[in-house]
Amino acid sequence: METFEYRVQGAVGYLTLNRPEKYNAVNGEMMEELHAFWLERRADEQTRVIVLDGGDAKGFCAGLDMDSLGSSIFGMTRVQAYNAQARLSRLLLAMRAAPQPIISCIHGAAAGLGFSFAMASDIRIITDDARFSAAYINIGLGGADMASSYFLPRIIGSGRANEFLLTGNWMNADDAMALGFASRRVEKADLVSTATGLAETMASKDPLGLRMTKEALNINIDAGGLEAVLQMEDRNQMMVLFSHRMEAK
Repeated sequence: METFEYRVQGAVGYLTLNRPEKYNAVNGEMMEELHAFWLERRADEQTRVIVLDGGDAKGFCAGLDMDSLGSSIFGMTRVQAYNAQARLSRLLLAMRAAPQPIISCIHGAAAGLGFSFAMASDIRIITDDARFSAAYINIGLGGADMASSYFLPRIIGSGRANEFLLTGNWMNADDAMALGFASRRVEKADLVSTATGLAETMASKDPLGLRMTKEALNINIDAGGLEAVLQMEDRNQMMVLFSHRMEAK
């Protein structure tokens, strides 16, 4: 792949965005490559956890590359622009549909689509200089874009989420920790190693149990009530239990 690097060590996959000269901004090529990558993970039974980081770029991800893909969208027909918008936004759905838990390691700025990549991850580890902005509203668009209006209120609550989405203001590392957006704050040199420790702990668990836990967490965010949550948990536990019984025969 031209726009990112990927390696696997044991049961952990390491996905590193690799457009440092553009602050890892997403162009058309990266969009297509990431879409294919996340689709491939659905059938990847060997990799149990994915660690996502921004590599050597100044920040995690600056969002949409406004010098290429961003500017071209503004020049498209309405149908073409809608299709491009849908293609980009489905990257977030593909991340959530991947069976592997995703740990994002965020340093510097995560703006626009980069913020959404962080939101679509299951766990976020940040540095002191990490900062986040739903920058969509700052470029003349609506603040609700790339799944931000879905993820952010569910992660930090609607009160502060509304503020960030309506203003485009930055959430700094202190805010991210205080609001529960990130679970750990470490030095940049320790980002991937900290994520690796968590990933290896997860990867040591029952593979089906790990997958079912991510699935249950995702689905139960939208569950209508306690009974629906319990039904999902009961189903998952029985699936794992009987898979063990079948393997023991």
